Amino acid sequence: MDEQQQHSSFGELDARIRAAREREAEKTSDGPGRRTASSGIGLGMRLSIEFVAGVAVGVGLGYVLDRLLGTTPWLMVLFLLLGGAAGVMNAYRAARGMDATVGLGAAQRRLAERQKDK
Repeated sequence: MDEQQQHSSFGELDARIRAAREREAEKTSDGPGRRTASSGIGLGMRLSIEFVAGVAVGVGLGYVLDRLLGTTPWLMVLFLLLGGAAGVMNAYRAARGMDATVGLGAAQRRLAERQKDK
């Protein structure tokens, strides 16, 4: 394949990629806040991970403190409950979209803007 043919094939490939991107942009911009099936699965995975991580950290911290202080199993049970509560709160915040941005300050500003609009 000479250089001229290779250059034209890259040009055709570039045009096809641009057309595919434009079609995808048209599909996803049908309406504001439109969710696809994959974003629903992603949200479900995030909620479950938020909950499981809270419980796991609570149990781990309780286990370590129980071993250090010799209070088996009381601190692990206490931190299991606290970790579960923290996991539920984190999952609730994620489901409500209250922490979609990085940083607490940005999330609070967005919440204040929403309340102004109402």
